[in-house]
Amino acid sequence: MRTSALSMVRPSAGRFPWGMTNFLVIGGTGKTGRRVADRLRARGEQVRIAARSTGFDWDERGTWEPALKDVTTAYVTYAPDAGFPDAAPKIGALARQAGEQGVRRLVLLTGRGEDGARRSEEAIQDAGPEWTVVRASFFAQNFSEDFLAESVVAGEFAFPAGEVSEPFIDADDIADVATKALTEDGHAGLVHEITGPRLLTFAEAAAEISAALGRAVRYVPVSAAEFAAGLVAAGVEPEFAGPLSELLAEVLDGRNESVTDGVQQVLGRPPRDFADFARTAHWG
Repeated sequence: MRTSALSMVRPSAGRFPWGMTNFLVIGGTGKTGRRVADRLRARGEQVRIAARSTGFDWDERGTWEPALKDVTTAYVTYAPDAGFPDAAPKIGALARQAGEQGVRRLVLLTGRGEDGARRSEEAIQDAGPEWTVVRASFFAQNFSEDFLAESVVAGEFAFPAGEVSEPFIDADDIADVATKALTEDGHAGLVHEITGPRLLTFAEAAAEISAALGRAVRYVPVSAAEFAAGLVAAGVEPEFAGPLSELLAEVLDGRNESVTDGVQQVLGRPPRDFADFARTAHWG
């Protein structure tokens, strides 16, 4: 940055000295993005939402410039997932453009145990802006707000997880960690790997949901190929169903069968338990 009168301004705690404090939330209508936006607004921050509904498109670089204009801090989520094959080059390009437009801090959400997500993480590290990675385990809200929700409410969901266990994390914990990284100093250059507090198999998760709903919800293990075929039969584009199933096969091989203390380290409290999520989730 060139020397100017702005360099003489003393920054207050957790604030940048450049005058702008606008926040951009890319994916601001998604599970974590809307929660992060709500938390920022509750702090009195100005928040801009970047999503398809507001004209932002990862495949149309012309939509990036207006989204990044006059922003100093951005939360970045890539749809459908930072582990998808095309994610890293796009995330890297956006991060470089963000730096060119004056964005000073990026917080990127990625998935735990995903080789593609690691490439997305690397793509922002030399882009210019200060960066933090929030690397999360399987979202608890995938059962209630995403591609599993309809089947779960119907009483039976098929999924290619076998008997593997996962430390399911609540999206509210992800949003709390991301908001800390966005609004406070001390997170630059860090990867916060965050999980829930205990391991559960998908059958055990189904049992927790059953207890919360007061009726049976059954988990049916299937192969990745069977899962992809089921998605296509339900009307999902093969271009999405195939990579998603491949990604699930990758991360649900036991590599993530451990918990971390990432939430405790950042927030000073334990992560929310899956049973608490199940009791309070909105189930259709």
